[in-house]
Amino acid sequence: MNKLLTIAIPTYNRAERLDKQLAWLAQAIIGFESDCEIFVSDNCSTDKTQEVIKKWQTNLSHITFKSSRNSENIGVMRNIIHCLKSATTKYVWTIGDDDPIQDRAVPYVISKLKQHEDLSLLFLNFSGRNQITGEPVHPPTIVGNRWFDVDSEDGNGDGKAIFEHCFAKSVGAVIFLTASVYRTELVQRGLQIWQEAENNWISLAYLAGYCAANGRIIVTKDTYVECIVGVSYWQKDPKSALLMQYKHQSEVVMKLGENGYSKQFCRRMILKNFKEANLKVFLGALRRWPVFAIQTIVPFLGLVGMSVFDAVATRELKMAETTKAPAQNLGKYPG
Repeated sequence: MNKLLTIAIPTYNRAERLDKQLAWLAQAIIGFESDCEIFVSDNCSTDKTQEVIKKWQTNLSHITFKSSRNSENIGVMRNIIHCLKSATTKYVWTIGDDDPIQDRAVPYVISKLKQHEDLSLLFLNFSGRNQITGEPVHPPTIVGNRWFDVDSEDGNGDGKAIFEHCFAKSVGAVIFLTASVYRTELVQRGLQIWQEAENNWISLAYLAGYCAANGRIIVTKDTYVECIVGVSYWQKDPKSALLMQYKHQSEVVMKLGENGYSKQFCRRMILKNFKEANLKVFLGALRRWPVFAIQTIVPFLGLVGMSVFDAVATRELKMAETTKAPAQNLGKYPG
C-alpha cells in the first residue's frame, strides 16, 4: 500500500454527472496526487460513461487512475462493495457520482489521515437538501442541518460509543456513502465476515460500526458534503421501504451484536426500529405482496419479542439486586 487514499466512484448511466464529479476531483486533488489514486467502477453503463472515464484518464495521466466495467449490472450495493474490495491503499473513500463536495474536503481528509495514523473511520459531516424544492432537509432528531451532532476531531473518543450515538440519532447519516472514509483493511475484513452485506441496503452502517469498534473514529465539526435527499437508489425499488424497516435494519443490528456491540445497545435499536416503523408500509405491502410481506415481518416481530423479553428480564434482575442489598445489610446492625 504505497498510496494513502483511494477515491472511488461507483456509477451507472450517469455520464454527465460523472464527468462533472471528475472535473471537481481533478481540481480538488491538486497537490495531493502522490497521496491519492482514483478508481471508477462502471456498472455496465449503456451511455457515454466509458468515454468520460477514458477522457479523464488521459487528462489525469499524472495520477493513478484505475477503472473497471462490470460485464452486467450487478446492482448498486454490489458495485459500491466492489469499490471497497478493489482498494489497495490504506484508506478508501467511496463517493457518489453526483454528491456536491467542497474543495477543502480532500486536503482535510488527507491531513487527518496523516495526523492520525491509526484512524479506523472518518465521518465527514454533511447537510441535506431536497432535490425538488432545494430546501434544507434533516431528520427530526438532528438540531440544525448538520447530520452528525458530535465532533471528536481529536480521535480520542470511544469509537463504539460515538458510532452508537450517530446510529441511534440517524440511520441515514451513517449510511450516506460520501460521508464515510474507511480504513481499507478493516472494511474489507468486515465484508469477509458478513459476505451477505451486498444484499442489505444499509450494510454501510454495519461497515462503519465494524470499523468504529476496531480503532479510532473522528466526526468532523464542519460540513464538507451535501446530501441531495430524495434520490436514494433503494427508493426506486417498490419493496424497499418494507425491507428497510422490517428486515435490513434488524440484520445490521444483529451483525453489530456479533462484532463487539453490547446486547443492551442492540436491544434498544431493535425496539427503536419497532417504534419508528410505519405500519402503513406493512399494510400496503400486505395488500400488494401478502406472502412476501408476512415472510418479511415475522422474523422481525420475533426479534422484537426477544428484545422485550430481555428488557423485562434485565429490569427485574436489577430490581431484585436492589431489594437484595438492604436485606443483606440487616445482619450488620444490632437488633
